[in-house]
Amino acid sequence: MSWFIENFDLIAGLTGNHVALSIVPIVLGFVIAVPLGWIANRWLALRSIVIAGGSLLYTIPSLPLFVMLPYLLGTRITDDRNIVVALTIYAVAMMVRIAADALAAVPAEAIEAATAMGYSPWTRFWQVEFPLAGPVLLAGLRVVSASTIALVSVGAIIGSANLGYLYTNGKQRDFLEEIVIGIMASLIIALVFDVVLVLLSRVLMPWSRQSSRAKHRSILPVERVA
Repeated sequence: MSWFIENFDLIAGLTGNHVALSIVPIVLGFVIAVPLGWIANRWLALRSIVIAGGSLLYTIPSLPLFVMLPYLLGTRITDDRNIVVALTIYAVAMMVRIAADALAAVPAEAIEAATAMGYSPWTRFWQVEFPLAGPVLLAGLRVVSASTIALVSVGAIIGSANLGYLYTNGKQRDFLEEIVIGIMASLIIALVFDVVLVLLSRVLMPWSRQSSRAKHRSILPVERVA
């Protein structure tokens, strides 16, 4: 515990950078994946290409990708932009299938009704399809969030200043407390991100909670009348 107090400034700085490196790929991954998912859902001929491409990207090992990106981007090996780009690629790879499946699950009746009411494809997407797919998209984003926060730590191997530094430094010094503190800090970040996403879903999509309650009531046993 004394090491934590003496090195609080270091831990706080690493935590702040870890959060910053996590937020950008999560947001960019979502913004890029949703249009790709829409394309995959709208044109079935492209669906297999988009989905397979995302799956292929996700199979690339993270450490070789971190090392390769500086040559492609013209950055230094320790530049945090390499990590942001790499994690954005992974976020898109994970999220694109979820986005395609979420949009495909929107009831056809809702889309037909919106079309009959004169909605343009653009307006229909934002006012009908996207809101109805929202709960599934947010659920997928929670998975992407946890994965991204974990992968940021790998960047410490190439010199990135994040919580992964506590793992590598603690391992080199054979100092368990430092490793445990790094793990606990990462878990806390993941938990906070998850809570924030859940709260956002309740604020932005209150209908999903209401439908969940209605579904729960519908499966309650009916009391027998004597």
